[in-house]
Amino acid sequence: MDRRIRLMRILVTGDRGYVGAILVPLLKSAGHDIVGLDTDLYRASTFGHHTWVEVPSARTDIRDVGPEAMEGVDAVVHLAGLSNDPLGDLNADLTADINFRASVRLAEMAKAAGVERFVFSSSCSNYGAGVDDWLTEDSSFNPVTPYGRSKVDVERALSGLADDDFSPIYLRSGTAYGLSPRIRFDLVINNLTAWAVCTGEVMLKSDGSPWRPVVHVRDMAGAFLAALDAPRERVHNEAFNVGRTAENYQIRDLAEIVANVVPDSKVGYAKGASADVRDYRVNCDKILDAMPHYQPVWTAEKGAAELRDAYVDVGVALDDFEGPRYRRIDHVRALIAAGELGTDLRWCSEDGQ
Repeated sequence: MDRRIRLMRILVTGDRGYVGAILVPLLKSAGHDIVGLDTDLYRASTFGHHTWVEVPSARTDIRDVGPEAMEGVDAVVHLAGLSNDPLGDLNADLTADINFRASVRLAEMAKAAGVERFVFSSSCSNYGAGVDDWLTEDSSFNPVTPYGRSKVDVERALSGLADDDFSPIYLRSGTAYGLSPRIRFDLVINNLTAWAVCTGEVMLKSDGSPWRPVVHVRDMAGAFLAALDAPRERVHNEAFNVGRTAENYQIRDLAEIVANVVPDSKVGYAKGASADVRDYRVNCDKILDAMPHYQPVWTAEKGAAELRDAYVDVGVALDDFEGPRYRRIDHVRALIAAGELGTDLRWCSEDGQ
């Protein structure tokens, strides 16, 4: 049977996160049987009025997963982990434990269980402090944060597991943006649009000079579906930059896009704003060549307009996205201070699971 029409039982780790909340309904609508796994750190941070697409989902820390999670599974999509640089910087060894060691262990269990395909959510953060040239999947790594280093280390480890029966794929997504029930306000377009809606100022916290590839969360989810459906010989043990080559911007250009989309707003700079060392432009042509059924359609302007309308509809406030309700590092610290979460980021009671 053609791989592109084969229906699979897919384990999605991080199914309750920013990307997972969009990906699970997409996989379900394609006819796949989905099981989830997520420690659900952000259960109190659901944005807007959302009804979950229900799938069997274990409230389990990725570090505590056992081989039983792989029973009957044909493919794994691995999203779970500490998902941004501030969280990654909270404790560098903890980041390595969750993002690297637990990820490799998960892949080893999947391989031992006969899982055929393992799609890893990597990142263009691998490139870190890039060069002036456009970067491709063959460009050198230069990660500058614990988060970026963890992604590089996982890719290298998974490549060592690849063989005729176990096929890892590495999706290096650009900086995500767009609506999700578990929205992230630390992401640049999401954050700039929120500032504009709430204050009338598109607040830049750097000097705006660095380049970033950006990708809408729905286009990002579409890449995972495409990778699962693609013929093995096109994707086996391969990395793909996820997004559109045309959607690389300097941060200050994104700020101007937001200012044009949000009425009566203007670009402003935080006091002491300086250059961000993370600076890279990536070419995304390879994924379109290998997976012609993957068709990303979103633009930064269209995404900012979508966010503007949602923020106005929900009535989001500055204290929401700059405080512990939605700001992930503050949310985690508040859970720790309340005794609900340990400093190892495990829930302190069974209720947490």
